Amino acid sequence: MTEHPSRRPSTAPALITDAPMSYEQELVIRKRRYALMMGMRIPLMIAAVVFVSVPWVAVTLLLASVPLPWMAVLIANDRLPRKAEKVSRFRSRPHELESRDHPVIES
Repeated sequence: MTEHPSRRPSTAPALITDAPMSYEQELVIRKRRYALMMGMRIPLMIAAVVFVSVPWVAVTLLLASVPLPWMAVLIANDRLPRKAEKVSRFRSRPHELESRDHPVIES
């Protein structure tokens, strides 16, 4: 007796591109984001010293550098967004399978 084609195990290879990112890879990305944001703080403070002759620019640069450590920690501790998974659902109309003609095999 042959097995029904829809019940055979799938021989199609699994796509590894659909696999989630490993924790180690995600951690590297988060560390890079943290270092980038913390690295922006020092140039902002140096620029504030350079523009000390224009007080509103210096104050603006200093105020921009104040929340950077807090924002860097929040962003570094936040996990990366997961991929949106498309859920496959079977939807059929009532009696859709029974509405067609069935072949009759006589022995």
